[in-house]
Amino acid sequence: MSAVVAALAPVFLLIVIGFGLRRSLIRLDSQWHGLERLTYYVLFPALLLQSLVKADLTQVPVAGIGGALFLAMLAVSALCLALRPLLARSGIDGPAFTSIFQGATRWQTYVALGVSRSLFGPTGLAVASVGMIAIIPMVNVFSVAVLAHYASPDRRSAREIATTIVRNPLIWACVVGLALNVVHMPLPKLWHDAADALGQASLPIGLLVTGAGLHFEGLRRAGAAAALGVVLKLVLMPILAIGLAQWFGVSGPSLVVVAICAAVPTSPSAYVLAKQMGGDAPLLAQIISLQTVLAALTMTVFIALVGGG
Repeated sequence: MSAVVAALAPVFLLIVIGFGLRRSLIRLDSQWHGLERLTYYVLFPALLLQSLVKADLTQVPVAGIGGALFLAMLAVSALCLALRPLLARSGIDGPAFTSIFQGATRWQTYVALGVSRSLFGPTGLAVASVGMIAIIPMVNVFSVAVLAHYASPDRRSAREIATTIVRNPLIWACVVGLALNVVHMPLPKLWHDAADALGQASLPIGLLVTGAGLHFEGLRRAGAAAALGVVLKLVLMPILAIGLAQWFGVSGPSLVVVAICAAVPTSPSAYVLAKQMGGDAPLLAQIISLQTVLAALTMTVFIALVGGG
């Protein structure tokens, strides 16, 4: 347990520092927007690509890890859609439902990679990257489709949804990194030096940006809808993913990383998507903030359980 706490502490401390900086030293939204774009389009892809290029994936149960996380995400998505009629009768409208859906299914990549690296170094990063490939494409498709159906006044075509996925730099980084790993293509030392430098900067800046994006206004009024989003993501998702991973024969550090990826809070990028497509952005801000605070406890429990600590 102490090792888990030691790994989680710096990750959540950086989030707290980002929250403080947003309200003191760096108050302009444009400054944080620039940092977010830098991380999303340059620093983070460099980290993912480099970690996959250098990883020894022959010892990683790729199918088990990817299958467990994908099926867990699929199961929670199906449950949310099955609950839609009941939620509608309870007064939860379409935009609010989309926020519950995004809060229950999306994941905070910066936190997942930060904790995975803290516990298992480059191997943890590589395993988490495998999880990214399994989750990110479909969860983006589902989120956009649900928003388009239940919230957006303007329906998005299948082509527009596909374009959104294809333009995701994180997916491309994972695909290219895996391809280079498989073909064992040698890269010059200059590339490794530059990519390592960019990658080392990505997680601290990404976690600061995460903290800056938290909104605690209105948390006292958080109701059943926000609570449902928290329970589905922080409790049900990791239980399903861990159970499926064990069923697939995943164990040891790989199982711990599955728990990390499943138990992280929802990505702040979900808030941006909700604002763009007519979702209930204030509700989603409540869900993300609650999850980020509570994940410090729930992640510790799940990681300690599967790690035997």
